[in-house]
Amino acid sequence: MGQGEPGAGGGSGGGRELMRSATVSELEDWEQGGAVWQPVEITPKRAIVDLCSCSGEPMDRVESEDPEFIEFVRTHRAG
Repeated sequence: MGQGEPGAGGGSGGGRELMRSATVSELEDWEQGGAVWQPVEITPKRAIVDLCSCSGEPMDRVESEDPEFIEFVRTHRAG
């Protein structure tokens, strides 16, 4: 509803797309529900994560600048 899809690059603007902020608790809840998440970008200042279905299909993209979230993503990344 009025929200652009995060797609793999076809955005027209040169600016950063706004993503919904997330928490460590949300990632843990996502996993407990049987779904998976995949890191897209991890820097010292932010982490971007794709929330995926249990089959691996990306459903949403979220981000956070919270140091606890960044460290969680860094230490719990898939692979």
